[in-house]
Amino acid sequence: METITEIIKLRELRRTWQISGEKISFVPTMGNLHAGHLKLVEEAKKYATKVVVSIFVNPLQFGPDEDLDAYPRTLKEDAEKLEALGVDLLFLPNAEDIYPRGLEQQTFVEVPGISYMICGASRPGHFRGVATIVSKLFNMVQPNSAFFGKKDFQQLQVIKAMVTDLSMNLKIYGVDTERAEDGLALSSRNGYLSEEQRKIAPVLYQQIKALASLLESGRRDFSTIIREAKQNLAEAGFKVDYIELRAAESLMPPSHEDTNLVILAAAFLGKTRLIDNHEVML
Repeated sequence: METITEIIKLRELRRTWQISGEKISFVPTMGNLHAGHLKLVEEAKKYATKVVVSIFVNPLQFGPDEDLDAYPRTLKEDAEKLEALGVDLLFLPNAEDIYPRGLEQQTFVEVPGISYMICGASRPGHFRGVATIVSKLFNMVQPNSAFFGKKDFQQLQVIKAMVTDLSMNLKIYGVDTERAEDGLALSSRNGYLSEEQRKIAPVLYQQIKALASLLESGRRDFSTIIREAKQNLAEAGFKVDYIELRAAESLMPPSHEDTNLVILAAAFLGKTRLIDNHEVML
């Protein structure tokens, strides 16, 4: 596995691959890699002859009171995991090259509408930061395909919309959420949980699944069953940020004619914010 930190060297290698007719899959990450990230890499290998993984903790997508400084950085372990999987290139850009004029003067990419709802309402500017860094990385790597986890369901829809709107020449793949044996969605932030909080954390997905079962059984009193789920989570020790039922493609509130739905939820255990979702076909 080759490791590159400079954009110019990345582009030189990319040009060589392009001349050779290589197909490139790309997995952008913020590091602290777990089995969910490695699943993305495994999927990426199926669609290309070269796989590129980037690690960059993007300051633009963190709010002023969020965990940028505390975000776990495990570069040595991450590199070992990627090399064992046969990744061809690890790209480690630095903030000065990514944002040469600083964050205050950075040109932004923003997907209207979908970026402002649900998670975007709770974390203003978050998806602008995501869209900006992902578009920059796509411009640097120029992949044929890129892979993102469905755990960040809204992020995946934002990126798909951006790629369509900006006529980017690549295909976006969503990969199913990797879970622990008790159902908790794998996340770098799970490491913040205390031992007791870790025991409670799977209740979030259990409540989402219970909601899905009610919908599949024919319940259509959406506001009532969501209110009950919020109460159950609060009683379990969560501080609920949101639970939303949306149309899966648009993320708009569903009509009674919509059959492809998604339940999206975010809740705090202590200071740790957990997110999860589940798609429902009616």
